[in-house]
Amino acid sequence: MGWSFKIGTVGGTVIRVHITFSLLLVWIWLAHYRVGGAPAAWEGIAFILSVFACVVLHEFGHIVAARYFGIKTPDITLLPIGGVARLERMPEEPHQELLIAIAGPLVNLVIAGLIVLVPGASVGVEQIIEVDDPKIGFLTRLAGVNIFLVFFNMIPAFPMDGGRVLRAALASRLTWSRATQIAAMIGQGLAFVFGFIGLFYNPLLIFVGIFVYLAAAAEAQNAQIREISGSVLISDVMITKFARLDRSASIDEAIEMLLATTQREFPVVDSAGHFEGLLTRDDMIRGLKDKGPDMPVASAMRVDIPKIHHRKSLEESLRLMRQGNVPAIAVVDGADHLIGLMTHETIGEMMMVRAAVSDGFRFGRLRRHQ
Repeated sequence: MGWSFKIGTVGGTVIRVHITFSLLLVWIWLAHYRVGGAPAAWEGIAFILSVFACVVLHEFGHIVAARYFGIKTPDITLLPIGGVARLERMPEEPHQELLIAIAGPLVNLVIAGLIVLVPGASVGVEQIIEVDDPKIGFLTRLAGVNIFLVFFNMIPAFPMDGGRVLRAALASRLTWSRATQIAAMIGQGLAFVFGFIGLFYNPLLIFVGIFVYLAAAAEAQNAQIREISGSVLISDVMITKFARLDRSASIDEAIEMLLATTQREFPVVDSAGHFEGLLTRDDMIRGLKDKGPDMPVASAMRVDIPKIHHRKSLEESLRLMRQGNVPAIAVVDGADHLIGLMTHETIGEMMMVRAAVSDGFRFGRLRRHQ
């Protein structure tokens, strides 16, 4: 996710924090400082960091359950309104998604239970509602937050865990795509409710509503892509006309090509046309800054770009993109010659064709030219 930075790695999963999280910490510090000075401000910071530690544990609940079914989690991103764990692939069976979804809230329930066992800590309805009241004990408020997270995450609408539980239940009777669309529509409706309530009570709910709406829309789009990706070949949607760079080219030549075309990613090939790496616009800027315009592109290119045969399914290319978190995939023929590219933009164009199909047009072979 853009605008985030890495703070560590646990069990092969990278933990990232979105830049907006720092804004939340500043707001918390100032709000508490006005009430009780520096001691209250630092206690507020400690509390919010403790809450997000619980959020990380919540996400690792999902991760442990997902790994039980052989699904890896490349990273977690912490946002001001919670955490997002990126799964390598979607669960194959409804019961798998059900167990993965409820694992996170169960972690919060266990945390709350352990805190309640601490002498002097008690949790009731008041503590759940007034978790921002500094008069209530630190541990008591933390237990209240975890109980609130259980109830909030189990709301049956995307992108909350309850939405995934709902989809798993619906998918046992409906198609996976239809189940996703229903859960996403409920999530978008809930987003409007959050926004409306936020106008009168808490402006933060407006921000939450926007996030919920966008996340639900993204989930619905991903479901559409998954629905058709298994029956579409990469050769039907790949880019076939694009500029490429020889491995002996310099950064200066690459920049000239960048200015002369609409591409942002340039495949690097050897003299026989075999794919060796990918040079992005950011790679060019970094190479120009570090070693100047004469630096060879072979020293600046990305070499972690996967290759895939052009007769493979689109679903396979999407899986490789998610696993490697890469901007593109090289498409090769039987002789390992580069014949095409798959990018995120290609997926967007495919969805436009999908919309045309829904309107009664016949899906043909799509070729994107640059």
